[in-house]
Amino acid sequence: MDFTIDPDTQALVHKLQAFIAQYVLPYNAAWHQAVEQGHYPPPFIEDLKALAQEDGLWNLFLPELHSNEPGTCLTHSAYAPLAEIMGKLPWAAEVFNCQAPDSGNMALLHQFGSTHQKQQWLTPLLNGQIRSAFAMSEPDVASSDPTNLQTTARDDGDTLVLNGRKWFITGAAHPSCKVLLVMCRNEGSASILGNSEKHHQHSIVLVPIDTPGVEIVRNIPVVHHVAPDGHCEIVFRQVRVPRDHLLGAWGEGFKMGQLRLGPGRVHHCMRTLGQCELALSMAAERCLERQAFDHHLSDYASVQEWLALSRIEIDQARLLIMQVAWMLDQVQSDRALLMAKVAAIKVVAARLQVRVVDRAMQIFGAMGLSPDTPLAYFWTWGRALQIMDGPDEVHLRTVARYELSLAKARMGASSSYFTTLEQMKRPPHIR
Repeated sequence: MDFTIDPDTQALVHKLQAFIAQYVLPYNAAWHQAVEQGHYPPPFIEDLKALAQEDGLWNLFLPELHSNEPGTCLTHSAYAPLAEIMGKLPWAAEVFNCQAPDSGNMALLHQFGSTHQKQQWLTPLLNGQIRSAFAMSEPDVASSDPTNLQTTARDDGDTLVLNGRKWFITGAAHPSCKVLLVMCRNEGSASILGNSEKHHQHSIVLVPIDTPGVEIVRNIPVVHHVAPDGHCEIVFRQVRVPRDHLLGAWGEGFKMGQLRLGPGRVHHCMRTLGQCELALSMAAERCLERQAFDHHLSDYASVQEWLALSRIEIDQARLLIMQVAWMLDQVQSDRALLMAKVAAIKVVAARLQVRVVDRAMQIFGAMGLSPDTPLAYFWTWGRALQIMDGPDEVHLRTVARYELSLAKARMGASSSYFTTLEQMKRPPHIR
C-alpha cells in the first residue's frame, strides 16, 4: 500500500483548500446567521455551487462517471484527503455536491438505477438541482440489525404499497429533498422468494417525498442540536408508487445497502478527521495564548500530553481509514476482511472525535461549551456517531467475528509458539 498523494490529487487538494479559503470560509458567519433566521439553504449556496462546478470541484466522490455526467472521477484513496478538508466546515460538502446522504444515494442509483430512474433522479442529483434521503432506521425495532426492519412494501400489480415508520432520516427536511430511498421488508417475502433467507427479505423503493401518505412528523434534535436539513421521523401510510420505482432487484435491498456502506464510511470518517484536525489546531493555539497561574497552558505537562495523544491518535486513524480506501480501490479485495476494516474505522473515527474534541473543549474552558467555537457541535456529532450508522457494539462484533473465523481456520497452529515445562526438559535433537 502506497498512500503517497499523486501529483494530480495534490493539485486538487491545493485547489480545494484555496477555493474554501477564498469563497467558502468568508460566508461561514453568514451561513449560520441565515440558518438561525430560518433561511435554509442560504441564497448564496447556489452561487458557490456554480463556482465549484466551473472550477472542476464537483462530484469528486464517484470513482466512475459516464461522459455525459458532470464531475471528476477519483479513486476512494484520492477522494479521502479532499473529504478531510471539506469536513472542517460541516456545510462545505454541499458546495461541491459531495454531501451525505446524497453521495451514497447517487452511488446506488449510478450502479443499480434503471434508465428511467437515472433520468428522473440521478441526473438532477448529479447536477445539484435536488437532494435526497436514505430512509432506513426505525423507532420500533433495533435498527442496528437491518433484518429487523418492519416498514413493508407490498407488490400490488403495477404499484408498490408502503406502510411503516422511519426516524433519524438525514436530509429529509432540506427544501430541495425530492426523493426518499426507503428500505422496506417485502410483504410475504418468504413465499415470493421461495426461501426464508433473512438477508433477501428487503428491497429499496424510490419514493417521491410529496407522494400522498408520506408524512414528515418532526425534525428530531440530536443532543439539543437541530440540523437544518433534518434528522426526521417519517410515517408511510398506504403510500403507492409505480412498480418501476423499485431500485435494483426485489429482495436485494440489504445487499445494496451493504455496498453503500464502505465508501460512505470512508467519507464520514475522513470528514471526522478534518474536524479533529481543526479541534487540535484550535487547542494548540489556545494553549499558546492563554495563561493560568503565571504560566501559559502550553507549559503544563498534562496539556502537552493531551496535544500529543490527539496528534498520535489522529495519524493512526488516518492510516487505518486510508487502508480501507485503498482496499475499496482494489478489484480483488477480500470481502470479509474489507467489511471488518470498514466496521473498524467507524468505531475508531467516532471515538477519536469524542476524545480529541473533549480535550480541546477542556483547554478552551467555558468557551468550549458555547457556540462561539465549533467544538461543542463537533463533540455532539462525534458522540452521535457512536450510535448512528450502527452502534459501536455492532461494528466491534463484526471485527470480532472476522478474528474468530481466522482462529477457526488456523485452529491449533498457535500451539507451536507455546513452550511447556516438559518440553524444556527435553532439548531438541541436534543433527
